[in-house]
Amino acid sequence: MTTPKLRWGRRMRAERALIVGTAAVACVLQLLAAPCQVAADEPVAASAPASYSLQQAIEVALRREPRVSVAMAEITRAEALVKEARSAAFPTLVGNAAYTHLDHDRQLNGRVLSAQNQLGASLLLSVPLVSAQRWAQTSHASDNVALSRLSAQDVRRQVAVAVAHSYLAVVVQHRAVEVNERALENARAHADYAHTRFAGGVGNRLDDVRAAQEVATTQAQLENTRASLARAREALGVLLGLDGPAEVADTVVLPEAPALEPGLSDATTRRTDVVAGSERVKTSKRVVNDGWTDYVPLLTATLQPFYQNPRSPTLPLTGWQAQLLLSVPLYDGGLRSATASEREIAVAENQTQLEATLRQAKSEVRVAFEVLQRADAGLLLAAQAAKLAADALQMANLAYKAGATSDIEVVDAERKARDAETAAVVAEDNARQARLDLLAATGRLPY
Repeated sequence: MTTPKLRWGRRMRAERALIVGTAAVACVLQLLAAPCQVAADEPVAASAPASYSLQQAIEVALRREPRVSVAMAEITRAEALVKEARSAAFPTLVGNAAYTHLDHDRQLNGRVLSAQNQLGASLLLSVPLVSAQRWAQTSHASDNVALSRLSAQDVRRQVAVAVAHSYLAVVVQHRAVEVNERALENARAHADYAHTRFAGGVGNRLDDVRAAQEVATTQAQLENTRASLARAREALGVLLGLDGPAEVADTVVLPEAPALEPGLSDATTRRTDVVAGSERVKTSKRVVNDGWTDYVPLLTATLQPFYQNPRSPTLPLTGWQAQLLLSVPLYDGGLRSATASEREIAVAENQTQLEATLRQAKSEVRVAFEVLQRADAGLLLAAQAAKLAADALQMANLAYKAGATSDIEVVDAERKARDAETAAVVAEDNARQARLDLLAATGRLPY
């Protein structure tokens, strides 16, 4: 005769044997169906996008970005304006020719004063001897070339920062896909175990349905993350000037960020927009200081050889003449005083813009430094939380398989582990983005 305790022990041993047997069969079936499942969940793309390192991506963008092309064209245009301004201070040589036909000869007392057909030609050589205003204009045009180059460098910096941010966005989306793929594996493993228990008559329908629901939810999140990855790669491809998406080739390792005080100092000396603004103020001040050239007389020497056929009583067949022309500006209706006022206003405007740029630059440094400190601290906490959540999920699975807890604890642990690992990925991206912002704000971005 068996006791109730003995019958209960035999029942538990039989239940465990049934679970082990059905689990083994389920594992075999799952291995056989795995290729089809992977093919259904992860469709293979027609062609993989080209991969770039961060340095390569920035170099490609700088070659193809329209803003960079426009900035380089502005440099060429400024150089052409220098040549245009310089030409006014160089000698000029002009050739003239004229043919005149009259209705008849002009005569006086039988002497021809003007022939019916006249041909005249001359060369006029003009040499500016004193042209202070034109010399100053050439110098100002050369300053504008330097400003165009600084502006082009600032455009390149903006493009590099935009590409780096987009590159990091692709990196974080890859990490998010990996997190959701691991979460899906955990959810499927739990769903297979719950279904095996239910098929063996040990578990219940509620656990089976709840586990299957978690698989569907996790898979939906994985698909959304893959869609976000596709958008991020397309955005990077647009910045690189590609007709398609771009892929990242490596993990970004950014340089160490500077401390606050050195960063604030670098923002005033190394940032291209600040340097360009400072140079713009200096250039406008030089224009004001050169205002005296508007009052300097212009002295020009001219030489004109000529040919006149037929000769006239006053003009030989060939000859030449030379002149010195002195032009003294006496009254211009207030043009010079108005121009001086306009130049002084330009100095004030450029100075105001420079002060605003400096304030903005220092503010960006302070904000980026503060955000980086918080992001680094948050990354450590998020990584710790993700590890603890993974441990909690492992313990929940062990407890559920031992019959010490219910399915709801496992599902809850799976969700918390997925959320904690996702939060760690986001925190890691926040730290990288904050470091990138600080390097860009201080002008230390090494690209």
